[in-house]
Amino acid sequence: MGILTLDNFDVKDKTVLLRVDMNCPIHPDTCEILGTKRIEEIVETINALDGAKIVIISHQGRVGRNDFVGMEQHARQLEKFSNKKVRYVADVIGSLAQKEIKEMKGDEIILLDNLRLCAEENYEFSLEESARTIMVQRLKDLFDLFILDSFPSAHRTHPSLVGFAQVLPTCAGRLLEREVKQLDNILTVAKSPFTVVLGGSKVDDRLKAIKLLIKKERADHVLLTGVIANVFLRAQGRIKFPLNIKDEDEMVASAHSLIGDHPDVFSTPVDIAVNKDGKRVEIDVRDLAKDDEIFDIGTKTLEHYSKIVASAGTIFMSGPAGFFEKDNFQFGTKSMLESIANSMATSIISGGHLTSALKQFNLTEKVNHMSTAGGALVRYLTGQKLPMIKCLEDAAERHAKV
Repeated sequence: MGILTLDNFDVKDKTVLLRVDMNCPIHPDTCEILGTKRIEEIVETINALDGAKIVIISHQGRVGRNDFVGMEQHARQLEKFSNKKVRYVADVIGSLAQKEIKEMKGDEIILLDNLRLCAEENYEFSLEESARTIMVQRLKDLFDLFILDSFPSAHRTHPSLVGFAQVLPTCAGRLLEREVKQLDNILTVAKSPFTVVLGGSKVDDRLKAIKLLIKKERADHVLLTGVIANVFLRAQGRIKFPLNIKDEDEMVASAHSLIGDHPDVFSTPVDIAVNKDGKRVEIDVRDLAKDDEIFDIGTKTLEHYSKIVASAGTIFMSGPAGFFEKDNFQFGTKSMLESIANSMATSIISGGHLTSALKQFNLTEKVNHMSTAGGALVRYLTGQKLPMIKCLEDAAERHAKV
């Protein structure tokens, strides 16, 4: 059974709930949106919903982090890119949100506030349990159709992602529909050796990705940057002091085990760039001091990694190599992307931060596939059935029986 798309439904005069992923990079000091790629991508689906009343929902950031902000500026950005009025509602499932939805007229568009303001959205549920959450039960009767267009979240089972799909007619939006088709096409021509470049700050996600990719023979070489590189350097004994990250002992032990099981797979930095009073200073990893702030990989590391990239058949990169939001520390991310873009390999670039970087460095047209998805894309590349895809297939099966 395939999945349903917007071509299977007449949306005119219908009230539709559109679940997207507008989780954008946020400036740590100003809290302003740094990259709008995920917002721009939504426009195609909005245009396909001409004549419908559209209620858009998304999460932004994680509770307790500096990227956990409201959605008001997202509404302004979406209005700019879509050339349509987008009304922000500072509520998610309460009386204000319900009232605004009930009173919608014509082809109005509203954006509800950050989904993770609701406690339930910070947990994952089984498909059956998700349908019984307060979020789903309060809102489900207000809609005629649920549209899933959030591939970056396709591996999650939060209520907004899988709960509504159990109780409403459900289909894929244009972005998700196109992403799955493109990935399926790429996977039919992917060739070895497979080189994986991993960075960013989500260490637990990166460790899970490494294990999956190696198990499925999709990682002949793993080049490490960002915080995940620091964890592996600690596991190798090349960083002698604690990193002060969550669950550090567990993360380092996992990295140590992976190195032991696959000694020829991993490459870690030989030099790094640290922040010295706002200036970039490159040093050997062995000279790193406890109080040094690691913000990027160094020149020697980039040279080593570029040689491996040049001989790759397929390259998958997820997560920036450093703090590329700061001009002094763009080198690693920019140079790695340029190396990949100029290689002969089939290239897949993953994650909201990297897609923003590709646009910033004018490299978008030089890679084979660019996806704002991170963990979801990793799982799809390894052949795992994603919860969101299962929900869409189940919805198509229910629709066929009606």
